[in-house]
Amino acid sequence: MVVDARFDVLKPVRSQMGLVLMESYWITDLPQRAWQGVAGQFGSRTELIAENEKLKTEALLLQGRLQKLAALTEQNVRLRELLNSSALVNEKVEVAELIGVDPNPFTHRILINKGERDGVFLGQPVLDARGLMGQVVELMPYTSRVLLLTDTTHSIPVQVNRNGLRAIASGTGNPERLELRHVADTADIKEGDLLVSSGMGQRFPAGYPVATVNEVIHDSGQPFAIVRAIPTAALNRSRYMLLVFSDRRSPEQRATDAAIAQEEADRKGASAPGQPAPANGQGVPAAGAPATSAAPATPTVPPAAPAAAPATPAAAPAHTRRQ
Repeated sequence: MVVDARFDVLKPVRSQMGLVLMESYWITDLPQRAWQGVAGQFGSRTELIAENEKLKTEALLLQGRLQKLAALTEQNVRLRELLNSSALVNEKVEVAELIGVDPNPFTHRILINKGERDGVFLGQPVLDARGLMGQVVELMPYTSRVLLLTDTTHSIPVQVNRNGLRAIASGTGNPERLELRHVADTADIKEGDLLVSSGMGQRFPAGYPVATVNEVIHDSGQPFAIVRAIPTAALNRSRYMLLVFSDRRSPEQRATDAAIAQEEADRKGASAPGQPAPANGQGVPAAGAPATSAAPATPTVPPAAPAAAPATPAAAPAHTRRQ
């Protein structure tokens, strides 16, 4: 150790021994490094699996939110369409939501969340953003049943928007088809014609879209043509709809009410101050004259007592002649 500390004679030997011992150090450390490598591999795999599961969960949640957002977006679009259509309706309307569908495949009825407590009445028209859907046929306190246009028991008077040709559109049991009954084979109707409600029967308001003609079949041996149409309303897709509160009075009742209202208005106008008196054939006072101006007409009749006074002097000369 003294020689190694004071002289450099053993330095090359020490260097060679370091090289030899380095290999032994590497060999003895190999098991530990191998264990650390294996542990690191298994640990990284476990962490990756956990992270992968976490990312999958987050992706699933985000997809669910995205689907909900898409549903809300579509709902917003439908409500905007319904709002735009309600702005075109002159009558009072109320929005209703679909809450049920009749499971019977041979009837086309739906259940809405508005009932008698909300002012709904039997026969009330129902429409969506595209056109007429049907009418209310059953009332409950908080819900109502609506019979759709395509039900086999339903018919609606329509007219061709292009030329005013009237017809009856009946349901076929197919939610995508209506059929026009008893249309003459020579009638002016063709594919693409828009059918609107005619207002006949005082049940549906006039002018609402009902269907679009998509097929016209002429048979020379038959008196009537076969006319089929597609409803404009999305009968099997609409979730929100409008209840139309139109005037349910008959034309005669509306005319009577209008006449009564006009008479009352004329009576109020005649009794208002500052209005001219009506003509009576004996002179009409000037406009704006006070009501007391008619008083001078009373003295035109002389009193009874003064009228008899002149008779006494007339008899006096006759008496004088007799004397």
